Amino acid sequence: MSPPADPQWQDPMEPQVATIMVTVQPARWNGTWHPDPKPQWIVPLQGRWYVRAMDGTRVEMGPGDILFGEDQGVRPMETGPYRGKKGHDAGNIGKGPVTLMVIQSANAPIPNQPCRYH
Repeated sequence: MSPPADPQWQDPMEPQVATIMVTVQPARWNGTWHPDPKPQWIVPLQGRWYVRAMDGTRVEMGPGDILFGEDQGVRPMETGPYRGKKGHDAGNIGKGPVTLMVIQSANAPIPNQPCRYH
């Protein structure tokens, strides 16, 4: 980042406003189906939780993992086992609470394009 460190590749993003929060989901928390309120990074700090996408893909995460959610404006599924659902399903795994750090961007989502954070 700065001398005397060795050179490295960087891709600076345009300045943006973000809200950073820590949320504690109680034991057996279930978020049901919902879209993210804003484009956001989610970093598990304690416990394990899952996210299920509209295509049925389920990912379990814990400390050391990171997720970027940008499913605002998504349309409900028209067919299949998740018909009428939109966004993602999420919930806790295990009997304890889950602590997450959430970094929400004030920038609008960018539909129909690859992730801007690469």
